[in-house]
Amino acid sequence: MSKAEEYSEKQIQLAKFAKAMSHPARVLILEKLSKMNACCYSGDLINELPISRSGLSLHLKELKLAGLIQGTTEPPYIKYCLNKENWKTAVVLFNELFAE
Repeated sequence: MSKAEEYSEKQIQLAKFAKAMSHPARVLILEKLSKMNACCYSGDLINELPISRSGLSLHLKELKLAGLIQGTTEPPYIKYCLNKENWKTAVVLFNELFAE
């Protein structure tokens, strides 16, 4: 058994979520998206965040790769919102970790 095989799927998923949330701008993006009742365009987010457009793009990419957000393409724009299923999974995993 290799070292990587010693980690459970839950540990791997939790680490993926934690890595995506490891920057304060990403936490702020998640906070903004969680308070919205609908998806929003990245252009709308840029007006509310203290980061550049290129910085926002990179942070959105990381959050999307981790599965915490999802994007819907409406050329030439992309709408972003929380991936509610994965967000619920993240909440459960973090609660389990901190409850131990």
